Amino acid sequence: MQPQSAPPHRPRAATDGPAPSDRSTWRRDLAASFVIFLIAVPLSLGIALATGAPLQAGLVAAAVGGIVAGLLGGAPFQVSGAATGLVVVTAELVQQYGWRATCAITALAGLTQLALGTARVARGALAVSPAIVHGVLAGIGVTIALGQLHVVLGDTPNSSALENLAALPSELSHPHPSALLVGAVTAAVLVGWPRLPGRAGRWLRTVPAPLAAVALATGVSTGMTVPRVSLPQWQLQALPDLPDGPVLGVFAAVLTVTLVASMESLLSAVAVDRLRAEHAGPQHEPAGLDRELAGQGAANVVSGLLGGLPVAGGAIRGSANVAAGAASRKSTVLHGLWVLLCAGLLTTVLELIPLAALAALVMVVGVKMVSFAHIKHVQRHREFPMYASTLGAVVLFGVLQGVVVGIVVTAFLSLRRLAHTRITVDEEDGSHLVRVSGQLTFLAVPKLSRALAQVPPEAPAVVELGGSFMDHTAYDTLQSWTNAHRARGGWVTLRGRGGRPIAEPASTHACRPWTPWRNHHCTRPAAPTDTLAPQGGQQLLGGVSAFQRNTAPLVRAELARLAREGQCPTQLFLTCADSRLVTSMITSSGPGDLFTVRNVGNLIPPPATDGSCDSVGAAVEYAVEVLKVGSITVCGHSGCGAMQALLDSEGGEPGSPQTTLTRWLRHGRPSLARMQRIGRLGRGEVAVADRPVADALERLALVNVMQQLDHLMAHACVARRVAEGSLQLHGMYFHVGEAQAYVLDPPSRTFTAVRPEVLDAV
Repeated sequence: MQPQSAPPHRPRAATDGPAPSDRSTWRRDLAASFVIFLIAVPLSLGIALATGAPLQAGLVAAAVGGIVAGLLGGAPFQVSGAATGLVVVTAELVQQYGWRATCAITALAGLTQLALGTARVARGALAVSPAIVHGVLAGIGVTIALGQLHVVLGDTPNSSALENLAALPSELSHPHPSALLVGAVTAAVLVGWPRLPGRAGRWLRTVPAPLAAVALATGVSTGMTVPRVSLPQWQLQALPDLPDGPVLGVFAAVLTVTLVASMESLLSAVAVDRLRAEHAGPQHEPAGLDRELAGQGAANVVSGLLGGLPVAGGAIRGSANVAAGAASRKSTVLHGLWVLLCAGLLTTVLELIPLAALAALVMVVGVKMVSFAHIKHVQRHREFPMYASTLGAVVLFGVLQGVVVGIVVTAFLSLRRLAHTRITVDEEDGSHLVRVSGQLTFLAVPKLSRALAQVPPEAPAVVELGGSFMDHTAYDTLQSWTNAHRARGGWVTLRGRGGRPIAEPASTHACRPWTPWRNHHCTRPAAPTDTLAPQGGQQLLGGVSAFQRNTAPLVRAELARLAREGQCPTQLFLTCADSRLVTSMITSSGPGDLFTVRNVGNLIPPPATDGSCDSVGAAVEYAVEVLKVGSITVCGHSGCGAMQALLDSEGGEPGSPQTTLTRWLRHGRPSLARMQRIGRLGRGEVAVADRPVADALERLALVNVMQQLDHLMAHACVARRVAEGSLQLHGMYFHVGEAQAYVLDPPSRTFTAVRPEVLDAV
């Protein structure tokens, strides 16, 4: 139930973060800046090593990316620095043109990004197929990993991935033991650090994995003779020099740096923005991608002029920034200042780091760029050929060539899918089924006409369209045949994939079955002739009418089966009567799936209470003994009016009048007493993973779920089935404002958020 006395909620305006005068904001940003600084320093040095640029260039890129892109960019929580995706490109530029010319190309690419950001084309850049983008990143990752593996083995990388691959067997047979040990320690720590168990592991994981890996590898290398970081004295680099080579080649280099840096930054900005939205809630302001592109351009101009690597936003650093609790863009800017101070004051410490540790760090980053989650995603969308061809072309020929190959393969497959249409005609029980698989264009009209001609006159026919597109020529052919067949006495039904009806009237709209009445246009009643007619009843009748029109045809067959066979639900779902809890929507269930019991406060009175409470007990007994359900879930929710009433009753006068509602709420007093015993801070009795419990109302709702599970066990039929192992009890909490479900882990008494990638049912 919704509390009646709750004050209206007035959302704050969305900004980059709280006001600068807020001390807690400064504390959060300061703490987050140190975390990303500790990640950025070893990563920047490793990227500079992998490109063959001066190691100082990586620190310049990190400082400029933090300060310039942090101040000017449109994604406040993105952290920019030396671009991981440009390692291969930058290495080729350094070999071909030299370092000073590479800096000039970086500055020119930054000017191009500034122009693109001003032209507001950032959203257009995201139109490139994700299969191509992920293929480019994976190809770059493979190339990086192959090159840096040679450094870990104590040698130097070759100029191409194929040469690195060909030389690998001889390097593996004669490795440098000290460098290999340092690299192995670094890689092992990077992989194992996030998985450290226990309380000590949770404490150690507060140290960023890259910092821990490099620090431990440096300690292991003490006394060994291995190449180490060598930083020149901090000074302003010589001005960039224009590349000496064909204009077309220089133009291609600038275009490649612009394309890869922009795509990496924009994709990272979207990912970090999505992650930030999960923390900030619905009032979060989305990132400004055009401003972000211009900010990245400004950072690349400054980095190129100061002798730094190309700059791009990084999802690794950005996600660490959000996870560390950053409140505004100040954390990004401060991290750039710390990098600047480190480069000037901690040169001696940095020069203790072995190069094999940095190479192993970048090698692991390269391996992670080949994401199996991305491979599954593109495979599910039938885009793996684009992904594989792009990846292979990047490894064999280069980044720009890989993008071109990916675009060509995408265009070819799109045209093939558009032109490849399969049409079959089958006879089933006197009815002819014409099944169309693929898109219906003018190229498929001859095949469609031949298939339709196989349907005898006056025969019933079903035309099932499995594609998502039909051009005017195909539509006209199908419509003409349909009209002619019906004129000859035939019967024709058009349907989509899976039997869904198509060709709905133009007046149809996109209301969903769960759309609230205030937005559900198809349930809105016409103006009543009688001004005294109750609007609520008309709205309800309108909703029933919409069900009969839109939903009943889809569920009639399933309901007919249930009517014949009877109900056989597998779950008993006990929840509150609050109108905001739509159980079928939360659980994605349909008719016959849930046996649902709802009451004020999702209360389950224990047995042997007075007879007025037998309704809930009878439902529990019927579900357990007759329906033989396999699980029972008790679901509480945020903003529960029953819990608020229990909190308000603390310290009330004992002689206050008793009503039906207050008599019912006495079954929630054990929950209130339980919370009073543990205190309003919880003392380990109840918690929510990844965030603190919001307030006393939420804490009581969580405690109430646990208490009602105890009440369930007091029912003999439940206790017996649980002891047999044939019945499971679950606790759930639904946060209405966040549309987020949490499930209870009984041993830890912690409610954990259910994420979209989790497929197992409660």
